[in-house]
Amino acid sequence: MKPVLIERQSVGCGSPCFVIAEAGSNHNGDLDLARRQIEVAARCGVDAIKFQVFRASRMYPKSAGTSGYLKSSIAIYDIISAMEMPYEWIPILAEHSRNHGLIFLASVFDEESVEQVAPYVPAFKIASYEMTHVPLVEHVCKQGKPVIVSTGTATLAEVEETVEVCRQSGNDDLILLQCTASYPAPLDTLNIRAMTTLAENFDVPVGLSDHSRDPVVGPVTAVACGASMLEKHFTLSNELPGPDHAFAVEPSELSLMVKKVREVEKVLGVKEKLPGAVEDELRAFARRSIFSVADIDEGQPFASDNIVVLRCGNKQHGLPPRDYHGLLGRKAARFIPADTGIQSDDVD
Repeated sequence: MKPVLIERQSVGCGSPCFVIAEAGSNHNGDLDLARRQIEVAARCGVDAIKFQVFRASRMYPKSAGTSGYLKSSIAIYDIISAMEMPYEWIPILAEHSRNHGLIFLASVFDEESVEQVAPYVPAFKIASYEMTHVPLVEHVCKQGKPVIVSTGTATLAEVEETVEVCRQSGNDDLILLQCTASYPAPLDTLNIRAMTTLAENFDVPVGLSDHSRDPVVGPVTAVACGASMLEKHFTLSNELPGPDHAFAVEPSELSLMVKKVREVEKVLGVKEKLPGAVEDELRAFARRSIFSVADIDEGQPFASDNIVVLRCGNKQHGLPPRDYHGLLGRKAARFIPADTGIQSDDVD
């Protein structure tokens, strides 16, 4: 699997999980709130912050009606229109992100937004509902930057079509995110095993776009299953008005998520099966070898009543236990006191 480079960070096997704080549209049309989101995300230890850039006129017809899941009588077109990020914010927020050590990213929902965002991001995000928007996918891929695709609501065949569109557009710097498009997504719907299916089928880095309200279970499970990227919606407060604040995690939860993800990465370790440095003392002290349990005279045969397999403690190690049966009946080459580790030159 070829890793994907996003600005200064490698995303893929062997690299730490790339963690994105999804600010989305939780700025509520307030530039100062968006700036504070960046500052808080940086303190929480994420790698990147991502906003959403769209125009209602390119997302829904004005007559699209109301959304049942939002439980609002306001038309979805009007809700989306109120959530639009002004284009003039983009360079401001990109610079503010850099100044706080974060990579600035954006989800794009139409070709005009792609053009506005392109100079300021090292990679693009395509949201779940846009992944079948082939003209948009083609336009994004032709920017020559890595592409992150969420796969909520999609079948494997639809993911395959999107991957093929990217590759035919000459862009193979692709990351696929397992996602459940429900807000919030119940934990038993995250289906993180599907993430490994994406990796096996498309040989690209994979991860999780987690819409669950829990800050830990989904992310750490995904990392344990091989996620190279995590995306989590966050807000400064669940009490803020707007459709996405209620299911997003708050700053203390985002910080906890990052902490637990990094702890899980340490627990996972490396693929090689080797004794760790912390095991050295007990490996020497408690591993077994062959010891005399009585004085053995030169020429006396080794037998079950004068040699046994014991833990070594602070004594010198003897021959390994696998040699025990082969020693029985052979003779001592010299006098061996009791409680001595049998060495190869003790054997005639």
